[in-house]
Amino acid sequence: MNTTPHPDPRDRPARLTVGVVGAGRVGPALAASLQLAGHRPVAASGVSDASRRRAAALLPDVPLVEPAEVLRRAELVLLTVPDDALPGLVAGLAETGAVRPGQLLVHTSGRFGARVLDPALRAGALPLALHPAMTFTGTPVDVQRLAGCSFGVTAPEELRLAAEALVIEMGGEPEWIDEDKRPLYHAALALGANHLVTLVAQSLELLRTAGVGAPDRMLGPLLGAALDNALRSGDAALTGPVARGDAGTVAAHIEELRAHAPATVAGYLAMARATADRALAHGLLQPRLAEDLLGVLAATAGGGEGTGPHEGPHEGPHEGPHEGPHEGPGGTGGHDGTDGPEGPEGTEGTAR
Repeated sequence: MNTTPHPDPRDRPARLTVGVVGAGRVGPALAASLQLAGHRPVAASGVSDASRRRAAALLPDVPLVEPAEVLRRAELVLLTVPDDALPGLVAGLAETGAVRPGQLLVHTSGRFGARVLDPALRAGALPLALHPAMTFTGTPVDVQRLAGCSFGVTAPEELRLAAEALVIEMGGEPEWIDEDKRPLYHAALALGANHLVTLVAQSLELLRTAGVGAPDRMLGPLLGAALDNALRSGDAALTGPVARGDAGTVAAHIEELRAHAPATVAGYLAMARATADRALAHGLLQPRLAEDLLGVLAATAGGGEGTGPHEGPHEGPHEGPHEGPHEGPGGTGGHDGTDGPEGPEGTEGTAR
């Protein structure tokens, strides 16, 4: 439930005409939410059949036009295109004179702050970065999910009240993110949400292979409890063979995964190392048990067959032969099914 009080009417933006550039999964849902708050969607752009269907479902009777025409008709424009397409789109709109002075220009990219809108700012637009920390389906359920959804907000200080008011009007909770922290903020969301989908999908496939008839029914309560525990207690919620230091069980897991789902082995090893590091750092995994466990992981990563103890003492969560969770590239995610003005729809994992 959204418990944030409504802003003082003096701080709320006037009722605005709203346009959407990129009718992917995100834009129509946000525009529909703004419509519930009294704003008026007047135009949208989209290039794919899926975009047109979404716009028709969430924004009935709103015409689909070219991006420049969207800006001509709307006082508040939502730029909901893939992250990589955003800088070029903004530059192109500014260069062609499509941006009007005093026009609110809002992008929903998690990666970028307000500076990506600088070309539009120089043309007189009012730049806002409002990123919903939510995954989108492209259906009306998205509008309901915005209730209580956090938004990463970045804007010039003089526009802060307007940005926060728009978020609250959409049912969201504004969370201020500094410009230089946007990529880290987005990486954190991608790590949690995008990778969660991959992990759950792999788990479902393995359970089916193991003969479980309803893996979703089996996983639902377990994953729900794990998520709740993690949000409440952080690392103290760690359980399972890695946190316990059950090296033999982990070795058996890896053997079965290699036999039945070899594509999952690398992910299992990476998460096991990260879990071991965190369990050690928080005193959940005893160092004497960690030796055999880390030996199994090291031998497996090197292609060896042994499961003997790890050579040399493990001095801390980031020492020893494995590189720990800080070595691979960090995820940056994308935007949930955003749609570029000139190309095919983008895809996203979360939030966005």
